[in-house]
Amino acid sequence: MRPIVCMITTAVRGEPDEGPLLDRIEAAARAGVHLIQIRQPMEAGALVRVVRGALEVTRGTGARIVVNDRVDVALAAGAHGVHLKETSIDAARVRSVAPRGFLIGRSVHARPDGTSTGADEALDYLLFGTVFESASKPGVEAAGLERLAAVCRSTAVPVLGVGGMTAARLGGAAEAGAAGFAAIGLFADAPIGELPTVVNDAIAAFDRR
Repeated sequence: MRPIVCMITTAVRGEPDEGPLLDRIEAAARAGVHLIQIRQPMEAGALVRVVRGALEVTRGTGARIVVNDRVDVALAAGAHGVHLKETSIDAARVRSVAPRGFLIGRSVHARPDGTSTGADEALDYLLFGTVFESASKPGVEAAGLERLAAVCRSTAVPVLGVGGMTAARLGGAAEAGAAGFAAIGLFADAPIGELPTVVNDAIAAFDRR
């Protein structure tokens, strides 16, 4: 099973230099990343500009750009979709105003019994985590592979594991039933020229489940 690979951009508040961000987005797209979630907590106008820049530099690749929780920005910029927080707007409401083919994902977490929350038929995918301890979520208890597996069993919607994803852990996520994975550090920490190797190694690790 070839995994869905999602890069989540490092969240930097304000209006950071867009050049390095767009360079990394372009490199990831050309390396074979399928989804790129833009997570910058910026003012709407600046975020629209970044999203449009991302769409431009990824043109001709298979990557699809989704915006973290900002439905207004995603629609205004012409993004491929939006990634909703667990407690955000209902996906059906987004679907009612979005163009055909618009992607809608949602972050979910496990209840104590392992079932998921927030899944509905209007969603295209779910992001479940934090599966392993992650530097991007300090102090958040890892849910673990058993809960990831429970969420995967509870829905027909493709589930991507997120949180502490490394090549050494991806086989476990695949065994748990994940359709793919999402990561920040895996893509942000590598030199930009090494992203093709990072992506290929990650896909191979997932496929070796």
